[in-house]
Amino acid sequence: MQVRLHALALAVAQLSAMALLGAPLLVRAQAVAPEPVQRLEKVEVTGSAIKRVAAETALPVQTISRADIDKAGITTAAELMAKISANVGGLTDGASINIGGDQRGFNSANLRGIGTSSTLVLLNGRRMANFASPGDDTGVDLNNIPAAAIQRVEILLDGASALYGTDAIGGVVNFITRKDFQGAELSAYRGVSSEGGAAKGSATVAAGVGDIARDGYNAFIVLDAQRTQSLFTSQRKFINDLKIPERLPHLLSGFTSPGNLRLTGDQRDFLADAGFTLNGKVIENRTINLSIPTCNAPANLYLPNGTGGVDACTYDYMRDTELYPRTNKFNLLARSVFQLGNDHQAYVEYAFARSRSLYVGSSARVTGELDIGSIPALAATGLRDAVDADGEPLGTTVDVRSRLVEAGRRSSQLTSTGLRLVAGLTGTVSGWDYDLAFNRSTNKVGDRDVQGYLLRDELQAGISAGLINPFGPSSAEGKALLDSLQVNDEVRRARGTMESVDLKLSRALTRLEGGDLSFAVGGEFRRERTRYVQSALLLSDNIEGDRAPDFEGDPPPDGGNTRFSRKAAGIYTEFLVPFAKQWELQLSGRYDRYQGVGGATSPKAGLRFMATPQWLLRASVGSGFRAPSVNDLARPTKFSLTAILADPVYCATEDNDLSVCADAWETRRYSNANLKPERSRQFSLGTVFEASKHLSVGVDYWNIKRTKLISEIGDDVILGNLAKYEPLVHRYNEDEGKPGCDFDPDDNTICYIELRKENRGAQQTSGLDLKLEAAGLATDWGSFGLRFNGTWVLQSKIQNAPGDVFVSNLGRFVTDGVVQRWRHRISVDWDQGPWSLTLSNSYSSGYTDQNNAINTDDGSVVAANKVKAYSLWDLSGSWTPNAHWRLRAGVQNLFDTAPPYSNQAYYFISGYDPTYTDPRGRFGFVSVQYRW
Repeated sequence: MQVRLHALALAVAQLSAMALLGAPLLVRAQAVAPEPVQRLEKVEVTGSAIKRVAAETALPVQTISRADIDKAGITTAAELMAKISANVGGLTDGASINIGGDQRGFNSANLRGIGTSSTLVLLNGRRMANFASPGDDTGVDLNNIPAAAIQRVEILLDGASALYGTDAIGGVVNFITRKDFQGAELSAYRGVSSEGGAAKGSATVAAGVGDIARDGYNAFIVLDAQRTQSLFTSQRKFINDLKIPERLPHLLSGFTSPGNLRLTGDQRDFLADAGFTLNGKVIENRTINLSIPTCNAPANLYLPNGTGGVDACTYDYMRDTELYPRTNKFNLLARSVFQLGNDHQAYVEYAFARSRSLYVGSSARVTGELDIGSIPALAATGLRDAVDADGEPLGTTVDVRSRLVEAGRRSSQLTSTGLRLVAGLTGTVSGWDYDLAFNRSTNKVGDRDVQGYLLRDELQAGISAGLINPFGPSSAEGKALLDSLQVNDEVRRARGTMESVDLKLSRALTRLEGGDLSFAVGGEFRRERTRYVQSALLLSDNIEGDRAPDFEGDPPPDGGNTRFSRKAAGIYTEFLVPFAKQWELQLSGRYDRYQGVGGATSPKAGLRFMATPQWLLRASVGSGFRAPSVNDLARPTKFSLTAILADPVYCATEDNDLSVCADAWETRRYSNANLKPERSRQFSLGTVFEASKHLSVGVDYWNIKRTKLISEIGDDVILGNLAKYEPLVHRYNEDEGKPGCDFDPDDNTICYIELRKENRGAQQTSGLDLKLEAAGLATDWGSFGLRFNGTWVLQSKIQNAPGDVFVSNLGRFVTDGVVQRWRHRISVDWDQGPWSLTLSNSYSSGYTDQNNAINTDDGSVVAANKVKAYSLWDLSGSWTPNAHWRLRAGVQNLFDTAPPYSNQAYYFISGYDPTYTDPRGRFGFVSVQYRW
């Protein structure tokens, strides 16, 4: 395969040279005996740099029109991508909810489920700056797409590195906006959920003047403003139906309101010997709560099997958190085109997008220290003055683990701002069509703590002094102190800038039996810059609820702030060779070079055969490479925790008692400046059959393999194979001298697990895309249409290192997600006169759950679970009485289907998987549009 691809690359290069040198001769030869050609409008299709009459090509492209978007009641690009069957594991507002995490507010696309960084998102065929905030994912923030200006979306479901660049391994999503708009248009939208919360409103204004052919210019502007209300767990009855306290008690918290007291072992023994009782029983555990069994429902529960145990309370954060953030989004797109003579046009395009999301979590958890004498129930036992058998005091203080409800929920405001300016020239010179443009795109992200985050040192002093009451309402003086300690600070800010110049040339060279032999050549020079800055307050590590990156005295370089800059360049060629009436060959190749990383050639060949006027066969083969992203190469160290996992080394010393040797272990995520590019190869085979002008059916097989995969090894994989990955597990004693690992306990437990980006192993995925389209089926009861798109995944697996066995995540949740075996979207349309109806269904198949979470109270493993299939039905209808007005109303999730239960412990949200489900429930909307 590799030899053939190199041969193909050489052939493309030779043909390119021949075309550039011999084009005039070929054109003259054509001019001697011109053949009459029917002049049809040619357009540029995603996946090719050569304009052609719109038709099925050698590469599978799924097109979604503006009408399709309106029928679904979709108002954002992220909502649109969630309806695409080939999009698996993309980020949404709901999935990015977390406390103190990175990349909140990032909405992304993920074709084939092979990673956001392997899906290229374009706006009008050109790149945009990636989401600036550093993290595990890289890609364009879909919030920066001006959704109201979209005319159509073209999704290339085939690797396109040979044309667009290295990050198009999974495919390309090209959002295409209006290009020549005249008149004015006003639109308004309102949506509400049946149970309340997550209501949405939007307004859009579009206006354009000038006709290119008549006036020599066109200018238009589209403005769109949206606002979505937050959705809290208390507003959804399905949260109680998930029975999280009974099913997942180990995922709940021991930080409660009123606070739990944490005794030493000697203090617990003293109180037990003294007959100290709670809830009518002598205490057994070190964690106690004086309010049991009432605790403080609904979030604070008496749950003997929970984290708090039989003598204390347990906090269920899923009854006291947010499922959907409050957002305000504003988009503007302006475009002007000017005719310069007969053969040239100048154009300018400006886009501005701002998305502001307010993420609200639970109240801050704090560990304070109290004098035993300030707690009457304990003071009466004599505990404060007690001594052990050696006469040593048992201690005059006790720790309290509390939720600061009086300080409010932890709230962070995340603002993502995108700016994009494209200026260019297009036209024809000496028979060559050209397009030259300068593109400058930026993304800025600001993360501000706005409520519920408090100054830690002053807070601890206030608790110790008795001013702040961890068991109930504080005094007026205590409340005033809490108010004065509130943090309102932009703790993190990031900026990414992409500047590029690109040029594309194309022309028809000569006439072949099947049509014009066409050629295109193009190049791009690009510079990328990023900057990430953390505030002085955050770096001081004095914010309760938002820890500094220099955890345990291990400050990263520059306090965790990073700067990065690099240059990239690419050149490509493409030939469209219709060498026979039924055959068309597409040859393309691209060479990319990234500063500090290196370069590679990505060839590709596609073949299209029209067996009959109704039956098309197609195939493609190609290779590619993905250069490591800025996040892969340079990002601050990220400190986090695993899910509850067993440590086999520790377990061997504790008779495999999971209640002792399982825990949420600390992890440290590192970038790697020495990463090399990934390599890929992909091929596809497909057919499209047009049974009539009303009906077509298509099937495409795709196969992608990546090697030298840039990835981390999952923490669960590391602990499951310590024979190989023990060097990544750093332990107390063994790693003395490493920051944070100097403590010397007897059990040699884990200090932290190292998760570092490396070129590891491989990834393979393959499957079938199926489509069925029927349109214009006229009957006495109106005209009917049907559109069906489905994806059947045949394999999806990852190899962590060369020689390792492949681990499949097909129909099985592994580490951070799942690839469902089957996903589809189907819609049925009806039209008669001014009326229309659309009924749609989105479906994701069931799968095997994570099934490895551990209850540290009793050492049990969570009950195995099979996540049920998820199916949502939508219904919408419209009335268009004349050319000016259109009224549409609809219901999403018609049957109010709740997300299926899942015991996954990877995401902050528990009880279900937020990556593909919608917690809003039944959601009705109405929109009105006026044009003139």
